[in-house]
Amino acid sequence: MNFARRYLLPRLVTYFLVVFVGITMIFFIPRFLPVDPVQQLINRLSAQGTYLDPRVVNEMIEVLRELYGLKGTLWQQYWGFWRRLLRGDFGPSYFQFPTPAFTLIRQSLPWTAGLLLTTTLLSWIIGNILGGLAGYFSNRRWVKILDGVAMAIRPIPYYILALALLILLAYVFPLFPIGGGFVIGMRFTFNLRNVLILIRYAFLPALSLVIVGIFIWFQAMKLVVQSVKNEDYVKYAKMGGIEEKRIVGRYVIKNAMLPQITGLALSLGQIFSGALITEMVFSYPGLGTLLYNAIFTGDFNLLMAISTFSILLITSSILVIDLLYPLFDPRVRYR
Repeated sequence: MNFARRYLLPRLVTYFLVVFVGITMIFFIPRFLPVDPVQQLINRLSAQGTYLDPRVVNEMIEVLRELYGLKGTLWQQYWGFWRRLLRGDFGPSYFQFPTPAFTLIRQSLPWTAGLLLTTTLLSWIIGNILGGLAGYFSNRRWVKILDGVAMAIRPIPYYILALALLILLAYVFPLFPIGGGFVIGMRFTFNLRNVLILIRYAFLPALSLVIVGIFIWFQAMKLVVQSVKNEDYVKYAKMGGIEEKRIVGRYVIKNAMLPQITGLALSLGQIFSGALITEMVFSYPGLGTLLYNAIFTGDFNLLMAISTFSILLITSSILVIDLLYPLFDPRVRYR
């Protein structure tokens, strides 16, 4: 009961409050942009040479405003948005009309989640292991080599590194496809051949993300471990004759992992933001490409749907890690 009142309930209240405020901002911000998706559609039809009777245009505008949730006052639109949202209905997409926005997200989400979830976890695990060992054994030669590589790679903008890998491994040495996520025209079924094709197309974008991610986590973990290894309880363990392997694993790295676990939750939540540049550079199908098209065409429904998923993922991942944190940190359990 004390756990629920002092720990669980405040976090649940914060979670729902953040979700509510975030989704409310998602609703209002696109409506302050100087873009009218309905008028854009009418202009596009006119530019294509389509003759539209003025009465038909007015009827079309009314129908489209109803479909896009733009009919009525701002507050009427707001409450209508929440009613549709609770039913999981984001309305039709503008640039792929009349396909529902939720259908487009459902088609693109597995590509983004599969690529970025895998690379985030891989880079987190490898980076923290290397950073933990480098922080404790900071005078070793291999640590200095890794430090030099990290200092060389970290300042490089991600899109430059991604383009360099693309040119080197797709143009100069054509080992991997230039872009895409799968063979065009083929229907994907789960068998060994198709899985290998899928991995081949995903290798370059995954490699670029893993390289950057490893050195980000490496440097962060190294700094934390260098601070933790100077704590009094570590010095006491050394004086007590405890073997160094146990000190590194049970005393230093285990305690240094606490802020890294929180960082992992934030990284998992920011998958959508990382998808945009990666998928544009490698022409990879997913939410990043979908988000770019939604921004470019002023697709309100698709923008709000993707942003809503992003908010729910970020807040939910933070909530889950926050609720699991007492399992990792006994000080939280004690309080």
